[in-house]
Amino acid sequence: MKYVFVLLGFLFSSIAFSQQTDFVDFKQIQARIVPDVSTKSVSGNLTIIFDVLKSTDSIFLDAQNITFSNVLLNGSAITYKNDGKKLILFNLFKVSKENIVTFQYTATPKKALYFVGWNNDAPNQVWTQGQGKYTSNWLPSIDDMNDKIEFDLTVEFDSNFSVISNGKLIDKQINGANTIWSYNMNQPMASYLVALAIGKYDKNEDLSGSGIPLEMYYYPEDSLKVEPTYRYTKQMFHFLETEIGVPYPWQNYKQVPVHDFLYSGMENTGTTIFADSFVIDSIAFNDKNYVNVNAHELAHQWFGNLVTETSGTHHWLQEGFATYYALLVEQDVFGENYYYMRLYEYAQELLEQDSRNEGTSLLNPKSSSATFYKKGAWVLHALREKIGNEAFKTAVKNYLEIYQFKNVETTNFIQEAEKVSGQNLDAFVAIWLEADTFPYNVAMASLEQLEYMQEFLMADCEAKNAKCDYYLTAPLSAEAKAKIVAQVPERISGDVFNKGLKVRQAIAKNLVKIPLTLKSKYESLLTDKSYITIESALYNLWVNFPENRADYLNKTKSIVGLPDKNVRLLWLVLALSTPDYEAENKKLFFDELVAYTSADYGFEVRQGAFSYLNALQVFPETAIVNLIEATNHHSWQFKSFAKNVLNQLSNTEEYELIIQRLTKKNQ
Repeated sequence: MKYVFVLLGFLFSSIAFSQQTDFVDFKQIQARIVPDVSTKSVSGNLTIIFDVLKSTDSIFLDAQNITFSNVLLNGSAITYKNDGKKLILFNLFKVSKENIVTFQYTATPKKALYFVGWNNDAPNQVWTQGQGKYTSNWLPSIDDMNDKIEFDLTVEFDSNFSVISNGKLIDKQINGANTIWSYNMNQPMASYLVALAIGKYDKNEDLSGSGIPLEMYYYPEDSLKVEPTYRYTKQMFHFLETEIGVPYPWQNYKQVPVHDFLYSGMENTGTTIFADSFVIDSIAFNDKNYVNVNAHELAHQWFGNLVTETSGTHHWLQEGFATYYALLVEQDVFGENYYYMRLYEYAQELLEQDSRNEGTSLLNPKSSSATFYKKGAWVLHALREKIGNEAFKTAVKNYLEIYQFKNVETTNFIQEAEKVSGQNLDAFVAIWLEADTFPYNVAMASLEQLEYMQEFLMADCEAKNAKCDYYLTAPLSAEAKAKIVAQVPERISGDVFNKGLKVRQAIAKNLVKIPLTLKSKYESLLTDKSYITIESALYNLWVNFPENRADYLNKTKSIVGLPDKNVRLLWLVLALSTPDYEAENKKLFFDELVAYTSADYGFEVRQGAFSYLNALQVFPETAIVNLIEATNHHSWQFKSFAKNVLNQLSNTEEYELIIQRLTKKNQ
């Protein structure tokens, strides 16, 4: 048998190193799966339907560290090999249709499927993140995004939880203490877009103007946050369908917040999963809302899901388009000036990237996120200006309709733009797509045509100090006035406090040395509808006016702030650092701060708590244990942060003593 596998492995290499899509077309994967939270594993039965396009001796599925049994081809046993990365099926496959492979499998994934909260007081959840990590870690499938498959998932789980996946829920059956949820997709998609989310949820349901069911999930305790979190969802859905000119291509649209998500959001087909740090109240809406992420992931349902890049070389066709159309949504929601200010900010970021010699072509698969997302958005803005609004919209519509449910390259889109406009776009492509640097001067010339941007750029105290006092009192836009406040905070007067939330936020952030004449005006910032303003104002008032510290702490004692508890964490540190403030409660305050380092809370909260303890240079044993645990977190950003803090602490005598105690406890 050993020699048979060697020979078969040699034969398999002929297809493994070529494009399998030339030989086989996987049409449908029907999966019945059972996640097991006790072992953080998933087991299941798969039925895979495929057509053989060319004769071949083998086909494969991607399967990372998965075990298999009862592997059958069209009902009969088949020779197969599991190399830890692929399930390879050996047979003299001839051109044919509707072949069926079935098998049972078990996976204990290290990535792509996450079991969150089952050992602590965090929300108990199971959720997926396939892009960049690959669905094949928990569900045998095809990593190659050029092979689009219809995925129909049936999931059995504890009846106390909701199970959410792509497609339409077609059946729910009670099976003892469990419920079996069956979902059906009616169109194919790349496997990285398969979604599974399990948790305790309620949901709001609505219909888009075109009749698409909209399902907005939330934790039962967050019912008052549903409206500000999902604000403008129905409006943006209608806007995108109208602006793009192609109907939403999937059966329904679901949005699900999850705990400790790896990114802001993920555009799984018809089922966006997003970080629950975007579940907010109406005050937080002014500081950090879900609108941009909501619009970005929704735009991906066309750009990325309906049409999908062939490879990373064309990644901007997904991220650049989604970023651009999210900006158009925000323009519709917040106004034209908002749109152009974001483009200006993108241009500054891309200029800074170039100044560090880190700029790359938009067609470089190793480009930065700033290039793919923000340079990509700028390309579409510039192209629309070049060929005209109607030609641009027609080109996008044609592009989506011609290549729907297919894979695309940049030339596919550019050719449609050239056909519709009658223009040769070679020079445009060379400047905007192929060049390593961002055409900053061209971009700024575009923006400077607008009176709003002319005013914003003109208002500059770094270059025109003589006019600063005038700029602070002139009827300029809030953005221009906030810019001046940031440049010369020492020159503001009491009247500037009356210029709106954005200007007041700029004052709170930048006026750190508060004149006595502005004290009462500055104190009013503590009641603003902005947790960022309150956080900055509380700290600056506490520093500037020690005699009033108790008053400021009493006034903000009940404020938690953003989902990362920005105001509460600062409040605890300031209360601990104010000797004569509630001395009898110091231990309670400190214990609360330390508690926020535990896995009961999201990593944003934990990171804030760790940072404050590090600044205080007080790290109790409990926090050390939590920090060590954090170095194994599934979020690489948080893991890296924890490792850096731990490295700093490892040089202290106190840390060594704690580690010695912990070692003795575990012996």
